[in-house]
Amino acid sequence: MQSPYTFVHKAPNVTDEKQPAIFLLHGLGSNEHDLLQLVNEFKGSCHIFSLQGPIKHNPGYAFYTFEEEGFPTREVFDKVIKFTQAFIFEAIQEFNLDMEKIYIVGFNQGAVVAQTLALVMGSAIRGTAALSGYIPEFVTVEYNKLPMDKSKIFISHGEYDYVYPFVWGENSATFFKDYGADVTFKTYPDGHGVTPENLQDLVAFIASDLVTTIH
Repeated sequence: MQSPYTFVHKAPNVTDEKQPAIFLLHGLGSNEHDLLQLVNEFKGSCHIFSLQGPIKHNPGYAFYTFEEEGFPTREVFDKVIKFTQAFIFEAIQEFNLDMEKIYIVGFNQGAVVAQTLALVMGSAIRGTAALSGYIPEFVTVEYNKLPMDKSKIFISHGEYDYVYPFVWGENSATFFKDYGADVTFKTYPDGHGVTPENLQDLVAFIASDLVTTIH
């Protein structure tokens, strides 16, 4: 890989044919090892790439900077979207990935990046899971967006989330529905995190396409 990203790669047991892939994007202050636990169900049955944010933010890393929550620094955010999209396409080529089974899972900042990639990459991404995130307004208004007629998106949010307010999750779900995407919106009586029920719904969202692969 020529990408400047630091990442963890978990290869499937079978690599002599095209395989699905999941790309993981962590939250603010975390690292590339944080979300691997969310996709244990799929280890050995698909490629898993977990990216480390490029910006140091103690105790870990960030994907972008911001002056206020909900308002990413536009210049930094634009570059991260460009580099992350390039990483995915490079991985598709280098690892001979199944282009009809590409998935992105993000939490917090990672969910913001994931929702944006869903729009700019369109049907190149089969499934996007955005856990406790939002879609920046400048993305919805100014970014070049592609049709999502062959893709789907899972959006989840805690009803008592005081880091990213619950209404941000609702707004994301409404935006993608209005855009014509296949949207699954799940809420949980929780704060800013991933409950066991949330994890179960996430796994089911991805596994619905991969049932013949993982069983």
